[in-house]
Amino acid sequence: MSAVIIDGKQVAADVRADVAKKVAELKTRGIEACLAVILVGENPASVSYVTGKQKALAEVGMKDRSVHLPESTSEAELLKLIEQLNADPTVHGILVQLPLPKHINEDKVIMAISPEKDVDGFHPVNVGNMLIGRPGYLPCTPHGVIVLLRKAGIETSGKHAVVIGRSNIVGKPVAALLARKDVNCTVTMCHTGTKNMAEITRQADIIVVASGRPHTLTADMVKEGAVVIDVGVNRIPDSSKKSGFRLVGDCDFDDLKEKTSFITPVPGGVGPMTIAMLMQNTLESAERRLSK
Repeated sequence: MSAVIIDGKQVAADVRADVAKKVAELKTRGIEACLAVILVGENPASVSYVTGKQKALAEVGMKDRSVHLPESTSEAELLKLIEQLNADPTVHGILVQLPLPKHINEDKVIMAISPEKDVDGFHPVNVGNMLIGRPGYLPCTPHGVIVLLRKAGIETSGKHAVVIGRSNIVGKPVAALLARKDVNCTVTMCHTGTKNMAEITRQADIIVVASGRPHTLTADMVKEGAVVIDVGVNRIPDSSKKSGFRLVGDCDFDDLKEKTSFITPVPGGVGPMTIAMLMQNTLESAERRLSK
C-alpha cells in the first residue's frame, strides 16, 4: 500500500481563490476587507510568516495594514495600537504574530484584541464559541486540518481519531473540532503524560500529530490504512541544503507513507492551510461588517 499524499498547497490555493472572488464581490458593495498583522521585533521565523501572510493578502485582494514594531516596543504601546485598531471600522481582522518579546505578556495581548476581530481564533470568547458550537472564528491551523480531511474525501463520522499534543494552538482545538457533530469522530488525546501511546495510536483511524518533535509517530505505531495528518514543522541539520537545514514534520513520513491510506507531507501539507484559513476568517469578519 502506498498512501495518497494530501496536497495542502492545492487545497489552500482553492480556498484563497474562493476568498479572492468573495473579496472582489464585497468591494462592489463598498467594503474593502482588511487585515492588520502586528510584528514586534526581528524573530526570523516570525518575519517569514508575516511575509507569507502579506503575499496571501495581495493575492486575495485584501487591504494590508501590517505594522512592524521594534523589539523595544513596550507592552503599553502595543496595547494602545490594538485599541486603535479595535476602534477602526475599516480594519476587519487583527493578528499579533507570536512569540512576542519576553517583556510583553502574550495573554494580555490576546485578551486585548476584540473577539469580533480576532481572526486567529485565540481569544477565550472565540475558543468558548468553538467548544459549544456557536458562531465565531475557528483557529486557523486546526480548521485547516478539518478542511483537508473533507477535501480529501475522508470519511470521519464514527471514526476513532487520536490527537498527539495538547497545545492551546493546535492539540486542544483540533480535538474539539474533530468531536463536533459535523465531523463526528470519537477522539482520544495523547501527550507527554500518556503511557503506552503506540497501543492507543494503533487503534486510530485518523491520527493528527502536533507534538513539535520529529519522529513522534513511526510506522510501527499505526494500523494499516490509517490516515495521518502531520502538523509539525521542525528544522533539522542537513549539509546538502544551501540553508544548512531541512524541514520535517512530527512523523516518519517515508515509512508511514507505505502503510497509511492518506498522509500530509511537510512542507506542503497543513502549513499552507493556516494562512488560507486566516484569509477565510478575515473575509467572514468583513462580511459580518456588511450585514451590520
